[in-house]
Amino acid sequence: MIPASFSSQVNPPLPSLIAGDFPRVTRLVTIAGGSGLLPAGAVLGRITASKKLTLSASAAGDGSEAVRAILAEPVDATDADVQAIVYLTGEFNPDQLTFGAGHSAVSAADALRALSIFL
Repeated sequence: MIPASFSSQVNPPLPSLIAGDFPRVTRLVTIAGGSGLLPAGAVLGRITASKKLTLSASAAGDGSEAVRAILAEPVDATDADVQAIVYLTGEFNPDQLTFGAGHSAVSAADALRALSIFL
């Protein structure tokens, strides 16, 4: 189990990513190696077997098809797992989010709202 972390982000959030004052909760998580270069604002899903996060794609079939969090800082997980800060709650500008294949702001809005992530 990944311990909760409330440490500061390495990079401040993009001003255009944050869309309102709804409280933002962050956690330190592991981004799965092989996920590639992910920008701040990437919408992530969690791989069931490893509990690691990756860009959520609607047809993934490994658990990561369900949106779970928004990446708070850019990461390079091309070759290895990396630790990164994610938002578990908050209000975000949908135009600044990066969605995986098969997802969009419209298709993910209800699932994100259930997590207290508002677009």
